[in-house]
Amino acid sequence: MAVYTLPELPYDYAALEPVIDPQIVELHHDKHHAAYVKGANDTLEQLAEARDKESWGAVNGLEKNLAFHLSGHILHSIYWHNMTGDGGGEPLAADGVGELADALTASFGSFAGFKAQLTKAAATTQGSGWGVLAYEPVGARLIVEQVYDHQGNVGQGSVPILVFDAWEHAFYLQYKNQKVDFIEAMWNVVNWQDVAKRYASAKERAHSLLLAP
Repeated sequence: MAVYTLPELPYDYAALEPVIDPQIVELHHDKHHAAYVKGANDTLEQLAEARDKESWGAVNGLEKNLAFHLSGHILHSIYWHNMTGDGGGEPLAADGVGELADALTASFGSFAGFKAQLTKAAATTQGSGWGVLAYEPVGARLIVEQVYDHQGNVGQGSVPILVFDAWEHAFYLQYKNQKVDFIEAMWNVVNWQDVAKRYASAKERAHSLLLAP
């Protein structure tokens, strides 16, 4: 059975300064993200064992654990590539991301409207979670989702293309309890080139996600 692996960072620990401290990046990737990868792999083994022993009473809880750890692995894998030390600003046609910029305007009225909605979603997530910009294939539009933990409160079939981690381990060493300040600072490191590529890929694959012709 295939196992999940921790992807390497696309930059060094200090690349996102001053928005994110190198110590946070190191701990977040090497410890927290790694724990989700291990959790997903361990749960796969436990599920296989439960099936072999026909321990069906354990399966529901294990499937919930797999959803938690696997979603954590997926979202973090997107998160690292969504950021760059040379990022920030607003997506513009002049930078080769005009299709994304147009889609944001079409879906949210303006870039400012989108930015305000995603900021609010990430900053007001109760407990642990994420603010997510996703492509919704049924309506062929971009939506903002407020994700609880890693997997709760999401639309089935939506594809995340930009994620803001609002778990405390993403910011507390540097921003203490000021999550809003961290979310505002995150806009300075958004990698719009990466987001635009994910948007284009999600659109291309949309037809395969729909159940009806």
